[in-house]
Amino acid sequence: MNFRRLQYFVKIVDVGSLTQAADILHVAQPALSQQIATLEAETRQKLLTRTKRGVTPTAAGTVLYRHAQLILRQVEQARTDMRAAGQGHSGAVSVGLAPGTAAADLAVPLLRAVREQHPGIVLYLNETYGTTLSELIMTGRMDLAVLYGGTTAVHGLSFRLLLLEPLYLVGPRQMALPGESVPLRDIVDLELFLPRPYNIVRKMVDDVCAGSGLVPNVVAEIESDGTLTAVIADGLGATVLPDSMARRVVAATGAWRSRIVEPSIEAPLALCQSDNLPLSEPAQAVKAVLVELAASLPGAAPNSTHRKPVRRT
Repeated sequence: MNFRRLQYFVKIVDVGSLTQAADILHVAQPALSQQIATLEAETRQKLLTRTKRGVTPTAAGTVLYRHAQLILRQVEQARTDMRAAGQGHSGAVSVGLAPGTAAADLAVPLLRAVREQHPGIVLYLNETYGTTLSELIMTGRMDLAVLYGGTTAVHGLSFRLLLLEPLYLVGPRQMALPGESVPLRDIVDLELFLPRPYNIVRKMVDDVCAGSGLVPNVVAEIESDGTLTAVIADGLGATVLPDSMARRVVAATGAWRSRIVEPSIEAPLALCQSDNLPLSEPAQAVKAVLVELAASLPGAAPNSTHRKPVRRT
């Protein structure tokens, strides 16, 4: 399969037009059409559907597009690594940081450390939800991510446990502080504002409650950290947050936090990467910096190893 034809094919799918792709690639449209026809002959599949509005990939074309993106990315990274051999690390490295986690505390130290140790590396930091970051890692569009998870196996991903964050009940100053700790059974009747059930913190709360025969009183489901902070500041109710996020909400609103016990709940923060796509040399260097920085955070996991996760029993 011709490498240049893959480049042409990806560009056509990206812009959705043969004409525009030909202009961008500086290739005559008839020649570009012939290249795609040759690619379809090689793969024995129809790859594009032509419409009045442009072109869209077929089911086979969508599969090829996904693989072609990975192939082109790896080839470009190989070129970058070869150019940089013996000259220090250089190139782009993408790192995802899940919001509302201790990952937020790593952003500025990571930028500072990479600039000091590897000035040739350009970091791209993306703060979005863990499920989105996982998908970006699996498709090769992101190198590394720091997110909650790693206790159950996920095909195509591997995790390195960085730290365990205890969960806290966070309540407004108008609500009586239960003490430095609060048993799980004492919080389920409170009016709680929690994220949706697919959120790992919510899932942990639901699972532990179910194991104890309890049902939390969830009056609203909120994903936005800003809105949740405003809810606590307004005294509407309480929430459950990991230690790092709980500290930020308390500092911003004058609220209080109380560690959940009997049983205690700990959210695992892990470094996530692809299980089958190799990291570039610059990404390996950034990974080493991340692991070192995470080791200095409260609750850091001692001597953690890179592994595929298994379900805890």
